[in-house]
Amino acid sequence: MMRSHDILCIGSVLWDVIGRAPLAMRQGSDVPGRITRLPGGVAMNIAMTLARFGLTPALLTAIGRDAEGDELIAACTARGMITDTVYRSEDLPTDQYMAVEGANGLIAAIADAHSLESAGAKILRPLTDGTIATDRAPYTGLAALDGNLTLDLLNEIATSPVLANADLRVAPASPGKAERLGPFLTHSRGTLYVNLEEAGLLCQRGFETSMDAAEGLLDRGAARVLVTDGGNTATEGSADGLVSETPPQVLVTRITGAGDTFMAAHIAAEVRGAGRPEALHAALEAAAIYVSGKTPT
Repeated sequence: MMRSHDILCIGSVLWDVIGRAPLAMRQGSDVPGRITRLPGGVAMNIAMTLARFGLTPALLTAIGRDAEGDELIAACTARGMITDTVYRSEDLPTDQYMAVEGANGLIAAIADAHSLESAGAKILRPLTDGTIATDRAPYTGLAALDGNLTLDLLNEIATSPVLANADLRVAPASPGKAERLGPFLTHSRGTLYVNLEEAGLLCQRGFETSMDAAEGLLDRGAARVLVTDGGNTATEGSADGLVSETPPQVLVTRITGAGDTFMAAHIAAEVRGAGRPEALHAALEAAAIYVSGKTPT
């Protein structure tokens, strides 16, 4: 029997290959630094942070039956995640992400999530085959998902009765995939976690502040949103109004995964019963700790 879980994490679980340099970089820079290979992906980053906050996430994703996939499954299990729900493909390789960061921020990144995209709705089988839920007994708990899923699959999730009663928490994988979250605006489903750029792409207009962006997303049909803007004020918005707070000022030593940490910390705070201002504060504190190079707990 599968272990009990607190939340589903649906989306990319892959290997992150990150090169970091302590110097400011530009296109064509060739500088010394450190290269790391760690479990990553939006769903994975969220799940890892949730696990650190004492929650048990179950993964719905695609991982290859290659050596990299076996190693990744072992890493997920060791970090307290449920992997019985993972779709293991015989012919699709394990996905990966590569990024270069300098002292001046993210320089470039490439996300290879082709296997997840190819697997499509197969990753949702545990929601109908009895592993987690069935068509007659739909899932009603928390589910975090990301924009590495295809637009067709995201539209299916936004409209399917299988997840109609679930508490959906949705994040784009990157600004380049932000527009894939359109179905959640169209159908007023879920809580969207986006940055200022992603909010602008979803609304097809520019915003000066997170407050303006939150209002813009709500006007476009979003049920609830959280908009971050780097070190500037972040805003949570819903039909109950807006809540804003400026994050702590810290020395930034890493960027990749900060948004995922913010989202996971916010979810964990609400699971513990925090109100809207308290949950936003907890998320901003955790993200600040993360970008400073420490581990939020």
